[in-house]
Formats: sequence, structure tokens, C-alpha cells
Amino acid sequence: MSSEFKDKNVLIVDDSIVRGTTSREIVQMAKLAGANKVFFTSAAPPIRYPHVYGINMPSKKELIAFDKTVDEIEEILSVDKLVYQEISDLEKAILNDSNVNHLEMSCFNGQYVTGNITNEYLNWVESNYFS
Repeated sequence: MSSEFKDKNVLIVDDSIVRGTTSREIVQMAKLAGANKVFFTSAAPPIRYPHVYGINMPSKKELIAFDKTVDEIEEILSVDKLVYQEISDLEKAILNDSNVNHLEMSCFNGQYVTGNITNEYLNWVESNYFS
């Protein structure tokens, strides 16, 4: 791996960053292999909120992007630059030439489509399932 990374600027592309555990490991491997700079991009927007509609997403406290800026996440991941997909761009890409009018994006924007997901409910889920 060092022959591919040594003294080079490296761009790592991932589908999403949930907890950041794997991302940190990949960045560390690239740096240990001699990468000059490491840039990281996510095809998904920052996952800042739990998903409550059937996908087992971790509690908000486990989400690397919860209550953090991109600069803070860059520091946690030890990358030179982090670029996330924008929610609006993701929506455009999916909805383009489609009959679909709306996407469920609650894990990115905290807007739950059922309208009845409150902070109290999220805290209850977290305390009952992630304790």
C-alpha cells in the first residue's frame, strides 16, 4: 500500500460516515502508508439524527455528526479536508426524472415524515434500546 500512497495526496470516498470508526481507521492506514495529505468525502450528507423507521441507526450520541461542525469532524477523523454530499444535491440526484415527489431524509435533517417524533420519543428510544 505504501507504494500507492507514499508522498501522495489521497482522496478517500465512502458511501456514508455514521460513527466514524471505519473512517478513522482508513485515514490512519493511509497516513501510515505515507500519504502526504488525506481528503475524505462522503456520498451521503452528515448523518446527524437517529433513524426510527426500521433502520437500526445508533443513538444520536454515537453519530459522529450529531451536534458537530464539519471542522470538528475533520479533526476527529484527522483528515486535511472533509466533504459531505449536500442534502439538496442528493435529493436532486434521486428525484431527477422520477415520479417520486418526496424523500424521507430524517437522519440527515431531523424532519420526521410522520410528524410525531419528538425529542422525548428519541430520548426514550435511546434509553430503552441503547443502554
